[in-house]
Amino acid sequence: MTAKSLNPERVTISSRKRFGILRMPVRADRGIYFSMLVLAGFGLLMIASSSMGLTVGRPGRLALILIKQIVFLAAGYIGMTWLANHFSLSFLKSRTFPMWELGITAALLACLAFPAAGGAKAWIRLPINGVDISIQPSEFAKVMVILVIAAYCGDVKKTFRTNWQMVSRPILFVIAYFVIVMFLQKDLGSAVVIGLISYFCYMIPSHPQMNFSQKIINTLILGGFAIAIYMLSPWGEMLIDYLPLQTYQINRFLSAVNPFVDIYNTGYQLVNGLVSFATGGWTGLGFGNSVRKYTDFPAANTDFILAIVVEELGYLGFLMIMIPYIIIVVQLFRYALKIKSEQGKIILIGSAMYLVIHCLFNIGGVTGLIPLTGVPLLMISSGGSSTMAFMIAIGISEAVIDQYRKGIIR
Repeated sequence: MTAKSLNPERVTISSRKRFGILRMPVRADRGIYFSMLVLAGFGLLMIASSSMGLTVGRPGRLALILIKQIVFLAAGYIGMTWLANHFSLSFLKSRTFPMWELGITAALLACLAFPAAGGAKAWIRLPINGVDISIQPSEFAKVMVILVIAAYCGDVKKTFRTNWQMVSRPILFVIAYFVIVMFLQKDLGSAVVIGLISYFCYMIPSHPQMNFSQKIINTLILGGFAIAIYMLSPWGEMLIDYLPLQTYQINRFLSAVNPFVDIYNTGYQLVNGLVSFATGGWTGLGFGNSVRKYTDFPAANTDFILAIVVEELGYLGFLMIMIPYIIIVVQLFRYALKIKSEQGKIILIGSAMYLVIHCLFNIGGVTGLIPLTGVPLLMISSGGSSTMAFMIAIGISEAVIDQYRKGIIR
């Protein structure tokens, strides 16, 4: 064996080339990266614990749930690191970007060909070797609306003949996503998340011709919130039945107003979640010791996993989730305030609001503060599409941060 073959520098360079797809860029934000790893590990542990009630008498099912989640985490991690190393703002102006826009639209429409689940036709189901793999395109649409608004509204210098000419393309795509998810897929929660992410992204560009549409959107959003708050009041409760919603969606409004009216039917899930919170207290019953997960508690490992977290690990366990969440959001906003590029700002703030909106909707729904939306707790709830989509958003954000710190973008 020669001395040349033992050269540690050559080994290091070779390793970097071989495993480069799994490494973050040198100047990416480490706080965001390690927070994602903490959330991924913690989420996998809680999915394993909360799924035990679903696998009583069927030990193989628990292994299957964990294997599926690990596969999605691995795919999401590869996507996150690859995008962190290769994504560039120039992609938003490339000829291939519109193909991705249309691809997401086609995927959203493809869901309509598959059976509904939970009242919504929001999933593409692929049976692979006897295993049902579900993909939810609306989760990836949340990332795409960020990129669409960044592509067509950020850093625009030229003047258009009409205001509508400037904003027509991004608005039409966002409206198309919203209409498909809301009215065709019947997925109210995802539609509202897409609308809110778009709203916050759309407020960032400073082009003077966008002012008129921003005012219109502000009016619509404020009006929507006013109506929602009124519906949750004693005076608006009588009008809930007249909303153009599915029966299960109306029941969620009624349960949020008072879950104890029908604790064995419409309020059953929410009441059980509140019992889990009350049982857990500050320190919880201990990891794996949840009692509620062994009952017929719906969505214990998905939308209501936070209830199991608090029951087993207490409110301290809740803080274990919130700390990495806060680190991610703070860091994204910190760099967004530094970056002058509007496209970069839209991506960073859009990704931050993606996380914030999911947290508010999930925590608000589980605690009864707002109607249940079916929105998962990102990186914690069992669900491959939401995990992969959020990791993709973080990978793109890390690329923007890395290029800013290298001076490639201002």
